[in-house]
Amino acid sequence: MASQNKLKILNDPIYGFITIPSQRIFNIIEHPYFQRLRRISQMGLSYLVYPGAHHTRFHHALGCVHLMQKAVRILRFKGVEISEEEEEALQIAILLHDIGHGPFSHTMEHTIVEGVDHESISLLFMKELNEVFNQNLTLAIEIFTGNYPKKFMYQLITSQLDMDRLDYLKRDSFYTGTTEGNINSDRLITMLNVVNNELVLEEKAIYSVEKFLVARRLMYWQVYLHKTSLVAEQLLIRVLKRAKELTAGGTSLNASKALSYFLENKVTSESFDTETLKIFACLDDYDIVLAMKEWMNHEDFILSSLCKMVINRDLLKVKLKKKKPSSAKIEKHTTQLKEKYNLSDKEASYFVFTGEIANLAYTREKNNINILHKNGKINDVIKVSDQLNLKALSKTVTKFYICYPKSKH
Repeated sequence: MASQNKLKILNDPIYGFITIPSQRIFNIIEHPYFQRLRRISQMGLSYLVYPGAHHTRFHHALGCVHLMQKAVRILRFKGVEISEEEEEALQIAILLHDIGHGPFSHTMEHTIVEGVDHESISLLFMKELNEVFNQNLTLAIEIFTGNYPKKFMYQLITSQLDMDRLDYLKRDSFYTGTTEGNINSDRLITMLNVVNNELVLEEKAIYSVEKFLVARRLMYWQVYLHKTSLVAEQLLIRVLKRAKELTAGGTSLNASKALSYFLENKVTSESFDTETLKIFACLDDYDIVLAMKEWMNHEDFILSSLCKMVINRDLLKVKLKKKKPSSAKIEKHTTQLKEKYNLSDKEASYFVFTGEIANLAYTREKNNINILHKNGKINDVIKVSDQLNLKALSKTVTKFYICYPKSKH
């Protein structure tokens, strides 16, 4: 048995020194399921645009625990009752909120697993870890799934002003170098309070909330929905789609054991069991990159071309527009490509395609950000703010894109 001194201190470039609050949390972090997050990039292929964006889900999860420690301290100071057991459960829930992410974060949800989102895989991981740690995660799971009577605890994990968002906006803006996302998470957490079991922000925080929502919107346009990251992610989705298609047709592709399993089997939410989870836990960014490096030389024109595009960052041309691209435009690019490489319509659709992206900084329907006034009244932030653009931020902005090969191809 190793020594009991496990109150580790870590150096985080954003918050300085952060501590791991308990032996149990340290043990969860040491588990291979959690260590896997070191090999999953937080922002998918965004490093093709922002070279510094190589930070991982592991890093982000630890940052969230640090913010949760702060939030609990502030709320207790204001007289909100949070037991030690609840505090640890909150820390475990936020630590594991993203554990179900696959390689390159969101890409996998559209390809190697069908209709299984990362939240449900996170829950499966939590249940598995609950077995490993003698049912000590039961309360954390209750909070994570919103089944615990203290609603504000669920809101700290997932809402429009949760610890997850407060960390990733600040962290992603730091690693990409885009200052627009640099929010004041300290001030926002310091202004938190609880009324009728719901999370509220004190009136003094109104400007910080406005900045937070504007930062979120700008980060979406500038970073998360950046057109180059967008086309890279679409190409990666198509690489895996094509690999799955070829495998189904009897072609054997060189890939790691874990990736081969997902290429060869149809995995749905019904069939995603403990065994599947074990194989999924072996999958990370490295499997995908290695596979693409192998497949660059494959005889299948589509697979090899797509892989070369991603690996060599020689991507498709992408145009963003306010309205849908015309079918004539799609037809033009498709025909050119078909003639040049003698492709069928289906094959050409791997390289010429359209889609849409939406940006919504604030949803008024659920989990509002509520402001607590000095007289005890509570209002939605939109009503309180004198900034007209907050109303605009609660409207969805949709843009359409078209991708096609650059003319030199």
